[in-house]
This record gives sequence, C-alpha cells and structure tokens, in this order.
Amino acid sequence: MTTMTQTSARFREFKMPDVGEGLTEAEILKWFVQPGDTVTDGQVVCEVETAKAAVELPIPFDGVVHELRFSEGTTVDVGQVIITVDVAPGSGDEVPAPAPVQEPVEAAAPVSEEPKGRTPVLVGYGVAESSTKRRPRKGAAAPEAAAVAAAVQAELNGHGAPAPAVPEALVDAPPVGRPLAKPPVRKLAKDLGIDLATVVPTGKDGIITREDVHAAAAPVVAPEAPVPSASAPVTAEAPAAAVPASARETRIPIKGVRKAMAQAMVGSAFTAPHVTEFVTVDVTRTMKLVAELKEDKDMAGVRINPLLIIAKALLVAIKRNPEVNATWDEANQEIVQKHYVNLGIAAATPRGLIVPNIKDAHDKTLPQLAASLGELVTTARDGKTSPAAMSGGTVTITNVGVFGVDTGTPILNSGESAILAVGAIKLQPWVHKGKVKPRQVTTLALSFDHRLVDGELGSKVLADVAAILEQPKRLITWA
Repeated sequence: MTTMTQTSARFREFKMPDVGEGLTEAEILKWFVQPGDTVTDGQVVCEVETAKAAVELPIPFDGVVHELRFSEGTTVDVGQVIITVDVAPGSGDEVPAPAPVQEPVEAAAPVSEEPKGRTPVLVGYGVAESSTKRRPRKGAAAPEAAAVAAAVQAELNGHGAPAPAVPEALVDAPPVGRPLAKPPVRKLAKDLGIDLATVVPTGKDGIITREDVHAAAAPVVAPEAPVPSASAPVTAEAPAAAVPASARETRIPIKGVRKAMAQAMVGSAFTAPHVTEFVTVDVTRTMKLVAELKEDKDMAGVRINPLLIIAKALLVAIKRNPEVNATWDEANQEIVQKHYVNLGIAAATPRGLIVPNIKDAHDKTLPQLAASLGELVTTARDGKTSPAAMSGGTVTITNVGVFGVDTGTPILNSGESAILAVGAIKLQPWVHKGKVKPRQVTTLALSFDHRLVDGELGSKVLADVAAILEQPKRLITWA
C-alpha cells in the first residue's frame, strides 16, 4: 500500500505517510526537488521529522514534479498531499494550475478532498520494487579533490599541516548537486545554523560527517580565536545575524522530540503520583569488577562500564520483586504485570531527550546486554533510533552522573512504573571494616508510581540494587 492518489491519468499525488507507529504529523525539514525536476521511482524527494525520528521519503513513481504543496518548516498531518507529479509530461492534456504553497505560519489544512481515515504506511515498505534505479549521486569527489578537502578540514579542526593549494580545475568547477550528508548530519547542521554548501567534506565519496559540521561551527562557538580561517567568514557570520548580540530573548519553536518529550513528561507528572527514594552506596567492588571485565576475553569487543553492572543489578532486583514491573490501565481499572523487561536507557541527543529500550533485557547474558547497550547508545547518538525502539518500555535507567551531579528526582517515562537515576561515582571517605577509608561512592534514586508500587516494594527494589552494587557477587547468588 502506498500513500498516493490519482487525480487523473496524468497527475498523481503523494501524501504524507505514517512513518511509524501511529504518529499523526511530521514537519518537512528539506525539499530535495523543485517543480520541473524529473523524479524516478524510489528517489528521495524530502526529509521530514516526526516526534521520534528524521526520515527521508522516497516517491513511488516516475515523472516530473508539478507542485510542492507545503514549504520547508511546515508541520503536515498524515494523509495530506505534499507533492503532485506529472507522470505523462508532454501528453498535451490540460495542466491544472498549482495550488498555493502552504507556509509554516499557516494552519496545515488539506488542500484537496481526502477520504475519511488514513492509510498507515511504513516508509521503505510501501514502494513496490522497480527496475528503475535511484539516480546516481552527482559530484562525487575525485581522489585529488578528496585529498584537498581532507587537508582543508584538518586545518579547520586545528591540526595538521596547512592545506595544499586547491588545483585550478577544482576552483573553477561549477557547484554540483546538493551536498552529500546523512539525515542526522543535515539535522545537526540545521540546528547549528550551518549551510552544508559551505562545509568541506572529509567522508568517503565526499560525504559530510558530523565532525565536518562541528568543525564548520567552531568559529561561532569560539569567537575568541585569533584569526578566523579564510573559508569560514560566511559560516561564522550567518548565525550572528540571526541572533543579535543585543537580543535579550530568543524564541525557539517547540516541535519534534522536544514537543513529544514535554507532552509525555507533563502527562506522567500529573497522572502518576510520584514517590522518590534515595540510597548512597559503596560501589568500590563494582568498579573493580568493571576493570576485570575489561580484561576478560569473553567480553572482548563490547563496551564495559558501570552502567552495564547497574543495568544487570536492576534486572536482578526486578526478578526478585516482579510486582514492580507493571503498568496502570486506567480504562479497564486493572494493573497489568509484565513478565518481560524492556529496559529503557535515557539518552541526551542533539534532537533532545529520547528513551530507547532494550527488548527482553531480562533474557540477555552479560555480554549480550553489553552489546545491546553499546548499539543503543551509538544508534541514539547518530540520530538513527527507530520509533519502534522507543516504544514498549517497562522500566528506565537515567545516568545523570555523567554530568557530574550526585542524583535527581527523575520523572517516570509515560506508561512505566519505575525509573532509576544513577549519580556520579566519586571517591569519598567511607567507614569500611571499622576504619574510615577512601571508597568509590554513588547515590541512587528510584522514582515509582505510587498507584502500583507501595513504599515497601519500592524500598526493596532500591535496596536490592544497592546491595548488588556493594557486593557484585550477588549477581550470581541472587540470579
């Protein structure tokens, strides 16, 4: 099934699809085509951002773009027509006048009659296989150009020898196509106010990387640099013009991940009665275990850190106190106990706070859990977390210690019963075997839904986690 309609034999419409799990709207971040451009089956025509992910949309037929119904920055409801394509150009039929382009400031209203209801489509599955291949990327960097670009970017980053002179053929070459970059990189550039056309790519085949964007933004965030690079003035001055130094306020539109996170936090805070308990614990033995695991051949190739042991400790505590792993069904007036654990890990990304989860974490061995944690973090940082990965969580861990704070009172992820906050691990004086010694200590905080979890149950779960971190051998004796 595809999200397209056919107004005549000549013109076909492509609607905003449901890009994941019932989302109702998406913002058009970037159009890659304009009216008059030729498109082919499977070619990406635009990039959109939902509350959960940035996604490129391919069009499922060949033709010539007739009109774009919405401009960049507009939020469009699922099921609305966003582009029409002339699939039989030159046939001599009467060409209808394009509809006015909807601007971001206007309400996103349908521009043509739509059937009631919508037809969900997962992008990438709704397009039938075609013998038509996606058009080749233009302007792939030649080896000589790539070498020059790499040297220039190295100089912008503040290391490496001065860049070699750019060959005359490259200087005189006309600009070709749009800059090559993955969607998360385009999103990062947009957030930082960087024009990708001004960024020197260092990636394979001339692809712009996240490091390239950060390097291009460096003159903006570090204005005290002695003399800006000759290639940087345009990039450095653009954001400054957008936010004058005299400005006392900056207004930022609430949308995408920030909007979804805000709605979820408000809904959780004012629906579930929160209780938070704290415990301070000596984790010296846990830190020794982490160091030993890093040398273990069976753990080679996976990332080992204290979060891994804390996650395993929470899973064991849930196994010992299964009633904590539940959700409140208000509609049916039931408590739904979960016999599985989808362990959420709160992650701060350039797009905002997201909480992807590890499916069936309770069934995983320590090496499997370590691999899943590493994959989850990498995917989140690259902006590639799928909507499915952020759905169905049962309990969550938030590691606020990475920011150097002792602990916090975390708000429950919507629909979950508990969230564990982990504070910074610090060397502190501690009474150990009757003597005051320097020990590695942290503070844990457990917030829980008091409709589901009473004080005794919540205290048992937190105490079990603390006991395991103090004596990691309990991972064996209790599991």
